[in-house]
Amino acid sequence: RRERRRAHVNRGPSVRDRRAEAPVIARVLARIARGIALVAAVVTLTFFVNAVLPSDPARMVAGPQARPADVAKIRVSLGLDRPPLVRFGRFARRILHISWEVAGASDGAPNGHENCGSLGPMHVDLGRSFQQRRPVVVALGERIPRTLALAGAAVVLQGLLGLLVAVIAVRRPGTLTDRGAVGGALVIGSLPSFVVGIFLQFVFARTLHWLPLDGFGKTFGAQALSLLLPATTLGLVGAASYARILRDELSRELARDHLRTAQAKGAGPWRRLIVHALRNALPAMVTLLALDFGQLAGGAVVTETLFRWPGLGNLGGRALLDRDGPMLVGVVLVTAIGVVVANGLADLLQTLLDPRLRRRAG
Repeated sequence: RRERRRAHVNRGPSVRDRRAEAPVIARVLARIARGIALVAAVVTLTFFVNAVLPSDPARMVAGPQARPADVAKIRVSLGLDRPPLVRFGRFARRILHISWEVAGASDGAPNGHENCGSLGPMHVDLGRSFQQRRPVVVALGERIPRTLALAGAAVVLQGLLGLLVAVIAVRRPGTLTDRGAVGGALVIGSLPSFVVGIFLQFVFARTLHWLPLDGFGKTFGAQALSLLLPATTLGLVGAASYARILRDELSRELARDHLRTAQAKGAGPWRRLIVHALRNALPAMVTLLALDFGQLAGGAVVTETLFRWPGLGNLGGRALLDRDGPMLVGVVLVTAIGVVVANGLADLLQTLLDPRLRRRAG
């Protein structure tokens, strides 16, 4: 019997194991296909909405005093004289392609790679910005790390603050502390982000002179200081909703039967709250954090504009006002990819943290 068991182990995965792996792989592939379709749909809609807007991008590039003949030449040079379907076809053909030519080594031909970002033979070409007159992928490559830094700092801050306020409130349910914490979170969550940002600028930059008013800074230390106010603005607004949601989740968990059993066995209030209730409420919070990170990674337009933080939100807002179609489509593409990836990450984290979902997936 021992030899048969050893032989069974050495045979490798059984037919049942391989059958169990097949649905998981199929779900992953289906999710990837849905994500690609969603990104394509969002980018296509953005392209055509921008194409049918009444303002003229060529006029905005040339300036209000330019002659009609000069505006017509700019329109031809930008390819705006062609129908939207033709322009979209050219955009779709060049957005992602495989070539062994080196990006930037074009001889000036229309199909060159001077506007491309490349990873080996894979080239991404989003065209040239109308206003900045440089490849869109270059501008996005400069802005993405700055937006990711702001989004990461804001998500960490709002998660910690929301958790702290929720724990303080749920420890004394129905008391003045509970009502004050929930009411304060409701007030802050109801304020627009620019109101919170202006208040923080007035207190910490104008009055106390502890932090820079806005900008990015030239050194790493200056950039870190410039990051604090916009990250705190987003963190405070996000923490308000997190505090209310997590407080309700913890209250429901503390009222469950197994928590009463733990209390009867001698578990103290902090052990019931942290070890049992918070562990069960954590998957919902992690899911929200991942989704918020995906949205913030696409750029917080108002906050980045208020603090002049050079991220994707600031870039997208300017592109929309300037009717810079290639730049606007590039920002929307990065935003859509960020949201899709964040959704997948949220599902993965929730499956890892919740044993019930792991058993259902298996």
